[in-house]
Amino acid sequence: MCGIAGILYKRKGASADIGKSLIDMLDGCQHRGPDSTGFALYHEDAKDDEFRLRFLVGEGEAAKQAIDRIRDKLAEFQAVILEEENVGSTYRVLVRFRGDIQRFSYAMEHAAKVISIGRSLDIIKDIGGAHDVDGTYTLNSFTGSHGLGHVRLATESDVTPDRSHPFWATGFSDVAIVHNGQITNYWKMRRRLEKRGFEFVTDNDSELIAVYLADKLAQGSTLEDALKTSIDDMDGTFSFLVSTKDEIGYAKDRLAAKPMVMLEDEDLVAIASEEVSLNKLFPGRALKTYEPAPGTYRTWQRSI
Repeated sequence: MCGIAGILYKRKGASADIGKSLIDMLDGCQHRGPDSTGFALYHEDAKDDEFRLRFLVGEGEAAKQAIDRIRDKLAEFQAVILEEENVGSTYRVLVRFRGDIQRFSYAMEHAAKVISIGRSLDIIKDIGGAHDVDGTYTLNSFTGSHGLGHVRLATESDVTPDRSHPFWATGFSDVAIVHNGQITNYWKMRRRLEKRGFEFVTDNDSELIAVYLADKLAQGSTLEDALKTSIDDMDGTFSFLVSTKDEIGYAKDRLAAKPMVMLEDEDLVAIASEEVSLNKLFPGRALKTYEPAPGTYRTWQRSI
C-alpha cells in the first residue's frame, strides 16, 4: 500500500521545521506502511565543489569495514573529507570533489550502498515508524525549505533499510522520489536507459522514475515537462512526488488508482496519500484540500 508525503515552503530564504512536519505527516499515514520510513531532506546548498553523501553501512565490525572502504574510494577520487558522522546504520560525509559526479557515484557504490548524493539532498531511511527513525537520527530538529517522506509496506521484498524509500536518482545530484504504485513497463524503460550508459543499483521502480526524470532535467527539460512526458512513457498505476534542490512536483497516472490529497496556500504546498496527514500539520483547523485529477502533474518552486 505505502504512503507518501511532501511539503515545500514557498518563500525564498524561509526556513521551517521540515523534519517535524514530515514526521507528523508520516505519523498520520503510518498505517499504510508500518515496515520502514524514510525522509528526503534538503539543506542549504553546499559550495559548488562540495557534496553530501550518505551510505548504508550496517553496524559493528561490518560498519567499520564499510567506512574504511568508503574512505579508500574517496581518496582514489581525490575527494577530501570535510565532515563525517556514523549514526544508526548509516555513514554521512561531506566532501570536496571536482569531477564527473555520475562516474563518481557509480564508483562509490562499489565501496558501500549509497543512499544519496547531492549538494543539498540528504536521504535518511530505516526500518520502523517515523518516530523510531527520528529517535535514531534526530530528524525533529531539521529545518529547511522542503522535503519528501515515505512509509513502506513490504509486499515483494524484505524489510531492510536499503529497500526503504525515498530513492535518489542514481548518478545524478539532488533528485529524490517517493512513489506509491507500480510501473509495469519497468524493464523496457530500464533497458533503454542502460543502453545509454546509466547504471541501476536496485530493481525498484522508484529508482527508475528518479533516473528517468533526472535524465530529462540533464537534457534541458523543465521538471514540469519531465513530469508531463512521464505520464505517457510509464505504464502502470502510480502517484509520485519528486524533489530537486529548489522544487517539488507530482504526477498521477490516468487511472488514478493511488490516492493523493493536496493543500496549498500562499506560504506552502503539502501533499500526501491521505488527508489525515495534512490535518496533522494544522490540528483542529478545517482545511480546504483537494485531490489532483487523473493524468495530471504540477510543480512548485521557492519563488516568492
